[in-house]
Amino acid sequence: MPNTTKKKYSSDLLNILNERGFIHQTTNDRSIDDYFNSNEIIGYIGFDLTAESLHVGSLLQIMLLKWLQDFGHKPIVLLGGGTTLIGDPSGKDESRKILDIKNIANNQSGILKVFKKFLNFDNEKIIIENNSNWLTDLNYITFLRDFGKHFTVNRMLSFDSVKLRLDREQPLSFLEFNYMLFQAYDFWELNRRHNCKLQLGGSDQWGNIINGIELIRRVDQTEAFAITTPLITTSSGSKMGKTSDGAIWLDEDLTNPHEFWQFWRNTDDRDVNRFLKLFTTLPLGEIQKLEELQGSELNEAKKILANEVTKNTHGGDIADLVYKSALETYEKKIISENLPLYHLNRSDFVDNIGLLTLLVKVGFSKSNSDARKSILNGAIKINDQTITDPSAELSTTEINKLKLSFGKKKHLLLSLDS
Repeated sequence: MPNTTKKKYSSDLLNILNERGFIHQTTNDRSIDDYFNSNEIIGYIGFDLTAESLHVGSLLQIMLLKWLQDFGHKPIVLLGGGTTLIGDPSGKDESRKILDIKNIANNQSGILKVFKKFLNFDNEKIIIENNSNWLTDLNYITFLRDFGKHFTVNRMLSFDSVKLRLDREQPLSFLEFNYMLFQAYDFWELNRRHNCKLQLGGSDQWGNIINGIELIRRVDQTEAFAITTPLITTSSGSKMGKTSDGAIWLDEDLTNPHEFWQFWRNTDDRDVNRFLKLFTTLPLGEIQKLEELQGSELNEAKKILANEVTKNTHGGDIADLVYKSALETYEKKIISENLPLYHLNRSDFVDNIGLLTLLVKVGFSKSNSDARKSILNGAIKINDQTITDPSAELSTTEINKLKLSFGKKKHLLLSLDS
């Protein structure tokens, strides 16, 4: 049985990870403690290339790799160029959409861009691997003969990710069933190539990780280790990184830094201390002082959380600009020049542009009917004045530098390009 109790470790890094709330399970506390004390740790996390970037839901795993590297150890970022062609059933109640190689390559570029923000990419400090290097040309007959014999269907059916789909009488393809074999094979390959003995991941990956540890033990008679993190949800039960408007991305082209900062500023009071420990590198003593804040004073802790995460993700200069803009917009109630700009082309309209069209164009509404509802509900403001007429239009002479707002959280400045 995995050890899920909180314990003190002799390893400084394990103690920090434990105290900050990263450790959900380990394979063996004593053995993994000895390993952390006696070696340069080489540990990996796999990331399938299913989207053009990573969102906040992946930030916990990225921070775990960052802590590993900051303590002088070597993280491996394993890009799932091969396994993305199949799809991981873990935590899913339906099959993933199958992506082609071109989309996967494009996603890889966007995801690597995210990692470069958090990790030192000097060759001796990190390893970037792609499991397509060994999975794409894998001989299936040889694989089944040499490795398939180490897996039992009985055990695979016992994994929560599989049981969930079967209990709901939802199809689980043989393609997906192979995923857990390939993930175990990944661990074996990384152990062979880089002497990697540690796999990290979310608690939903526990079964897949144990498969890899067992495979290494059976084939090479070598010990390997696992650490899993808790699955992070907000106190309200929402999945981390998701809002009613979609995912909060770690790429500024997909979620602008202002919206990103505001996401963290809006953290539930009950989550502030936990998120400061997990998503920032602030010292625990400083976080403990912030934990003592109550009532309206807790807003200061939320600003610090938003500033720190935005700084780590987008850089200090952008974080400072966004913070200044937020103070001007939400506290001083002035039109900040640091709000995100939305560029309109003069060719988009002749003399006027309808407000309904504008709201759809800037992404505040999905359709004209959606925009009309927002206006009638009093959610739309121009220069902080509520607009209630859905037939309103704006002319080319007045639109430049207007502040457009949707509710209390979304604001931007309009810019008219020639």
